[in-house]
Amino acid sequence: MGRITVEVNEEWLDAAREVLGTDTKVATINAALHAFAVRRHAVDIVAALDSVPMDFEGSADAWGHGGGRDLSRLEADARATEAA
Repeated sequence: MGRITVEVNEEWLDAAREVLGTDTKVATINAALHAFAVRRHAVDIVAALDSVPMDFEGSADAWGHGGGRDLSRLEADARATEAA
């Protein structure tokens, strides 16, 4: 790990500490940086999934043991939630 000296907005740091549940400034900064890195990977994964056409029609009947779930609206519902 590298060591750096930075000026940090204490109000933002305290808000981040509360959200992240961290105990120290170092832990808070590292957790925040990690969260952004994970978020970037999630964006890449969603972009990859967006590039693949998916057809969920008939998904409720495709599951064994009669416990199927209708996934035909999965994409539309996710996009509606994302837009809200």
